[in-house]
Amino acid sequence: MKVELMDTTLRDGEQTQGVSYTPLEKLHLATILLKEVNVDRIEVASARVSVGEFEATKKIIDWAGQNNFLDKIEVLGFVDDEISLDWIRDAGGKVINLLTKGSLKHVTGQLKKTPEQHLADIKNVVRKAEKKNITVNIYLEDWSNGMISSEDYVFFLMDSLKDEKIRRFMLPDTLGILNPDQSYSFCKKMIDRYPGLWFDFHAHNDYDLAAANVFAALKAGVKGIHGTVNGLGERAGNAPLSSIIAIIKDQMNLETDVNESKINQVSTLVETFSGIRIPVNKPIIGGNVFTQTSGIHADGDNKDNLYFNRLLPERFGRKRTYALGKLSGKANIQKNLEELGLHLSPGSLKKVTKKVIELGDKKENVTIEDLPFIISDVLHSRQNKKTISVKNFTLSISSSMKPVASIQIEIDGKIHEEASFGDGQYNAFMNALWKIYSNLNKDRPVLKNYRVTIPPGGKTDALVETRIIWDFKGKQIISKGLDADQTVSAIKATERMLNIIENVY
Repeated sequence: MKVELMDTTLRDGEQTQGVSYTPLEKLHLATILLKEVNVDRIEVASARVSVGEFEATKKIIDWAGQNNFLDKIEVLGFVDDEISLDWIRDAGGKVINLLTKGSLKHVTGQLKKTPEQHLADIKNVVRKAEKKNITVNIYLEDWSNGMISSEDYVFFLMDSLKDEKIRRFMLPDTLGILNPDQSYSFCKKMIDRYPGLWFDFHAHNDYDLAAANVFAALKAGVKGIHGTVNGLGERAGNAPLSSIIAIIKDQMNLETDVNESKINQVSTLVETFSGIRIPVNKPIIGGNVFTQTSGIHADGDNKDNLYFNRLLPERFGRKRTYALGKLSGKANIQKNLEELGLHLSPGSLKKVTKKVIELGDKKENVTIEDLPFIISDVLHSRQNKKTISVKNFTLSISSSMKPVASIQIEIDGKIHEEASFGDGQYNAFMNALWKIYSNLNKDRPVLKNYRVTIPPGGKTDALVETRIIWDFKGKQIISKGLDADQTVSAIKATERMLNIIENVY
């Protein structure tokens, strides 16, 4: 059986507090989700929300029409006669996900209507949608509560709508209240009672059970699953697309059309656009989930892949790494040295391992890029000396002019000076630095990610750690800087990166 996946990052995911995408960001994400990740459908907006929402929806639909994806674009609409239908039609859309009430409490408490009145309103929209050539899917909002407290109402609605022109019935756990037993039981009841209908399941994560509830719904036989990239969504979020894909393939032995290798790419993009950081321990997409920390684990991997499971990082565009710190053993160090193409004698390896453990005990973060410098320090080698040094710099900023940087860099004992302006002080510094590199015809890396960490507490003199990820000829370099000034911290991280390139690559 092949499971259909509907991604609602651009609609339900945007209901995450503080998240708002620009029309161009929405278009870019829609393109990646449909062309690269290859999900079956995407829900891109709610009708009637704003002028910006309409503009974004129209951009996506125009692109979709030109690329044969129009039937994959869906918009949430309301039981409001023709208002949502006309909004969708004017944007060029062809599919409405009609938000109906899936619990008696919502009908009587929110709409102040009887079930019969609500049913009549729904049928009116469905029939007008057919006249406008718009396909209808139906959300049964608060369906989970409906099955718990007003099952007769849910069946009344379904019995009355099952023969209407409705493509899919979508079962949301709107408040994230279900457990896996309930998810299985309720979905099974729907499927057994209405075997000819198509059902989707839409999980929320309030009890951290969204992924488990997806498993249960699939076990019950639902044909479609909804999710969001990185699990974004209101309150605790939705079922993460990455987890859904792994569950479908590995736990259920079912199929999808999704390209797993693009999951990390779209996750990183959503992290950038949304500003919501991915927790490092988030399954599939977190920074640490394919990192072995314990030395015994690395040793087991060396001998017979003893600590591998089916979630191989390469499936998701990732790679396995081995952490360096107080839990490191010689196997961890060896794995990292292999990545760098370096070799040490057993005696030297033992000394370097001891040094890494000492640094870990002091709570110092050690990365693979630090290894050559640790080797140099421990073995008293001159191979990895500091060949590039930021000798001096001045940074100026004013309210009415662009920031300016004047810098003095020493490279292999020779001083180079340049000045430039930029959109910020660090940007001005980098522009001046790249002028020097351009004059020397030196290759330079591309900044891929920039993260600043400030300890909680609000002290103005707190140390700032800047962590920058660079790409140099296809190689990823991570450099860090620490200072009370954020810009100086970034400059220190940059100097570190320049020396890594000079001495390692």
